[in-house]
Amino acid sequence: MSTRRLTRDALLTAVALILFTVEAQVPAPVPIPGVKLGLANVVNLWAVCAIGPWDALCILLCRVLMGALFAGHLMVLFYSLSGGLLSWCVLVLLRRVTTRRQVWICGVCAAVAHNAGQLAAAVFVTRSAAVLAYFPLLTVSGTVTGLFTGLCTQYLLARRL
Repeated sequence: MSTRRLTRDALLTAVALILFTVEAQVPAPVPIPGVKLGLANVVNLWAVCAIGPWDALCILLCRVLMGALFAGHLMVLFYSLSGGLLSWCVLVLLRRVTTRRQVWICGVCAAVAHNAGQLAAAVFVTRSAAVLAYFPLLTVSGTVTGLFTGLCTQYLLARRL
């Protein structure tokens, strides 16, 4: 890995961590567990589209690991990792069939996949399928927040940052 590439990935990881930390300080807009805007996902979505999936995966893994350390909760690592990896897989697949004018679609699908990954982790942890009752609510919130993050990313890609 070149120094330039390592530096770029480190800076993007720092931006994602800052967004993650700031968002953690803001109260949830609705009283449903797991609903948040997911601003750090803009960085990952941009990275998949602009610099490639493997760099985006490194950024995602570093952000999840350091975010869990900052939050001080081991379960944050488990839930974020499961949601983030499923979201990354969806982004990598969609990247092949969408254009830069359709990044908002990737944002929506990735957000819903992220919620599905976290619910799968919750089922594993609680050993109960009862948590799946949240899936319809999380799908709606994932669609709304994914649309927002997808449109933000689409704007950033158009600006060629």
